Amino acid sequence: MSDTTYTPPKVWTWEQESGGRFASINRPIAGATHDKELPVGKHPFQLYSLATPNGVKATVMFEELLELGITEAEYDAWLIDISEGDQFGSGFVDINPNSKIPALQDRSGDAPVRVFESASILLHLAEKFGQFLPKDGPARTEVMNWVFWQMGSAPYLGGGFGHFYAYAPEKFEYPINRFAMEVKRQLDVLDRELANKTYIAGEDYTIADIAIWPWYGQLVLGRAYDAAEFLDVKSYKNVLRWAEAIDARPAVKRGRMVNRAMGELSSQLRNRHDASDFETKTQDKLEAEAAQ
Repeated sequence: MSDTTYTPPKVWTWEQESGGRFASINRPIAGATHDKELPVGKHPFQLYSLATPNGVKATVMFEELLELGITEAEYDAWLIDISEGDQFGSGFVDINPNSKIPALQDRSGDAPVRVFESASILLHLAEKFGQFLPKDGPARTEVMNWVFWQMGSAPYLGGGFGHFYAYAPEKFEYPINRFAMEVKRQLDVLDRELANKTYIAGEDYTIADIAIWPWYGQLVLGRAYDAAEFLDVKSYKNVLRWAEAIDARPAVKRGRMVNRAMGELSSQLRNRHDASDFETKTQDKLEAEAAQ
């Protein structure tokens, strides 16, 4: 057990893993740890990801574009197993030097373009296809307000509350209380904003909703950190209404499945290369086929 107090040294050094879930993938230096080329499929967009909240943003965006009939948005999605260090392979680091998912290579032009950070991927695709983002004016600014709000706020939910409540090797009152307070404040921000409008930036569904829902929508739907009761998420009725409406969208249902490697096998489409894969390549079907 750790001491209840800690006196920091004058100079911090990395001597051992910090403990807890995901400890083995964290380190204080950047760059590749091994040579590994990334696979490339047949479609214009190559996504390398995992169905974490940030990863779900990208796959939901692609599926929403395809739902509109935009066939030019077809994509290959390749599973990046962060528990195995895939994000530190040389090919992945070439696309995202920060070694975080999702990472996208846009091969639709004359030369491949790398796109990393989930909000950058959303903005890139929204501007490329003219969807889910107003072209200009106050409406566009409002959407971007909320996209940046999500990018700045979610680390308090994931790296803060989620880590200390669900993943840290020991539970301590101070960090759990500190981050629970902040997460509940954020939920209250959303709840107040959604009291008189359908979506977070107004009456239209936008990349702001696509950015926020995988984190805060799934939280109030009871899918994150086993913390729904602890955070009393049902009290945020406007957020819950919004979350349920987005959860019912066909593209969101598909997007949640892509690059998923946890939960029910029928909900896992670990690699996605064609729309038909949702019917034929989910993990339950692949394992049943392999067992024959």
